Amino acid sequence: MTSRYDDIHARSISDPDVFWGEAAEAVHWVKPWDSVLDASNKPFYRWYTGAEVNTCYNALDVHVENGRGDQAALIYDSPVTDTVKTFSYRELRDKVARFAGVLAAQGVGKGDRVIVYMPMIPQAVVAMLACARLGAVHSVVFGGFASNELAVRIDDALPKVIVSASCGIEPGRIVEYKPLLDNAIELANHKPDKCIIVQRAAKHAELTAGRDIDWKEQMANATPHDCVPVAATDPLYILYTSGTTGEPKGVVRDNGGHIVALKWSMKNIYGVEPGEVYWAASDVGWVVGHSYIVYAPLFNGNTTILYEGKPVGTPDAGAFWRVIAEHKVTVMFTAPTAFRAIKKEDPEGKLIGEYDLSHFRTLFLAGERTDPDTLQWAEQKLGVPVIDHWWQTETGWSICANCIGIERLPVKQGSPTKAVPGMDVRVLDENAEPVKPGDVGALVIKLPLPPGTFPTLWNADDRFVEAYLSEFPGYYKTADAGYIDDDGYVFVMSRTDDIINVAGHRLSTGAMEEVLAAHPDVAECAVVGVADALKGQLPVGFLVLNAGVDREEADIVGEVVKMVRGKIGPVAAFKTATVVNRLPKTRSGKILRGTIQKIADDVTWKMPATIDDPVILDEITEALQGLGYAKGA
Repeated sequence: MTSRYDDIHARSISDPDVFWGEAAEAVHWVKPWDSVLDASNKPFYRWYTGAEVNTCYNALDVHVENGRGDQAALIYDSPVTDTVKTFSYRELRDKVARFAGVLAAQGVGKGDRVIVYMPMIPQAVVAMLACARLGAVHSVVFGGFASNELAVRIDDALPKVIVSASCGIEPGRIVEYKPLLDNAIELANHKPDKCIIVQRAAKHAELTAGRDIDWKEQMANATPHDCVPVAATDPLYILYTSGTTGEPKGVVRDNGGHIVALKWSMKNIYGVEPGEVYWAASDVGWVVGHSYIVYAPLFNGNTTILYEGKPVGTPDAGAFWRVIAEHKVTVMFTAPTAFRAIKKEDPEGKLIGEYDLSHFRTLFLAGERTDPDTLQWAEQKLGVPVIDHWWQTETGWSICANCIGIERLPVKQGSPTKAVPGMDVRVLDENAEPVKPGDVGALVIKLPLPPGTFPTLWNADDRFVEAYLSEFPGYYKTADAGYIDDDGYVFVMSRTDDIINVAGHRLSTGAMEEVLAAHPDVAECAVVGVADALKGQLPVGFLVLNAGVDREEADIVGEVVKMVRGKIGPVAAFKTATVVNRLPKTRSGKILRGTIQKIADDVTWKMPATIDDPVILDEITEALQGLGYAKGA
């Protein structure tokens, strides 16, 4: 007997036209589609060809017109500025319409690009939605990104206007954006017509005469602008993700499929009803911020939270619990690394007891593998289901999840459960042949990808095919490795680059990390494969300990070595680990394992543009040298 999930997933794969046609009925269309799925130009599949739509209308105007105008749409919660401010759907729509008028007055129209280089302030959300209102294409660049990286994106997107702010605010410091922006424009070949600057109280920026204009002044005199219909297949945004060549790849998201998929996901994956408060603790500069801070909650008529703070340090490891309690959050979505940081500072979870979390229903984690230890800790301390799910910048929403709104399936720790409807996930070997259940291989998705995923890369169709579709013809290459068990559960073990070869045995560093994370003194860990003349590669572990641990580090290292030998076996050849204060990460919380490996192997490496704190790499280099690696550093 099949389950409800099995039936729905099977139907989405066997008859995608009907499945996604039914889902699209929940969207407001200016003009209906000629076809749901257009496969006339494979592998460039398109959804809802012939249809016209407006993303901003579906996020704001439709709710105002249908009686939600006074409901909270956006709550801005900023512990770094001690500010909490709520915007109703009507207030947010009016601000967006007015800023759309500001952009239109600067010549921005359908198809023009606008770069948004902003901190986590309401104006960032307003700018994104205003672009969508005009049919312009926004490209959000994470606030505080280095000038060179911003310049590369300026030259690729060719924006007519850049929207920015005087500064971002981090715990204990102010990050001035304007000098970074000025330098980026100087470095770039393309020059924007105008820069619109939000002046924040913490730091006033000097404006460049003739180019820079003040947000507040422009808003005071703006004429509100109506929604502009666009083709469903027209681009909504470009979001750059780092490529293996070092050059960023501009992931394109269309308008029609994006609305359908994200609105569908709120009910079916996250189990959220209109009117409820939903919080994605991420940044608008990342795909999670695009999909689940700005767009999906608003499509679904939810209240969404924009949080300008950290999981710890603003002011303590109870920051998340304060936000959940104060705003009556029902469902939260964040990265496992945030919970590891909280667990490190408050391993007993004592701060949780200080807050009323009675409204809180489900926690979703994604962004990196959720190790079983972190999942268990969250479940035990919070007393709610903790759902690991897997997705990527390119897909824009889940590849695999426990779809709470369809049927809550039994949890298997270490697995993001099963493929969501629309995603046909397979495991292939290096010859593009299917592997047996339980065998590790390349995780791929059979084409066509469902709505809401990326149709191509910005101005780079050939690179799109080469990077994602050429290695496994007929499939999208996720660049993740893993396996599918006999029950259809998917296990994402590591990036394909993190499968190491030890004396001819292909081993997953993710499996080793699971073992290390289970040690009671370990808050966070990473395992990388380093070059070895005898065995090809050997695994090396890096351990960050919980706050308050005062045992001998050598004893802890010895214990985790024994644990890996006991769980995975001698074949892993895991004999080396070291304790470090912290791990190098991107600003979105992903551990930079590839960079650690290159340092260890004495090969040329480039400072990652997305690194949170470059100083950490000096500490890692010293640790590696202490182990006998990184000799040439």
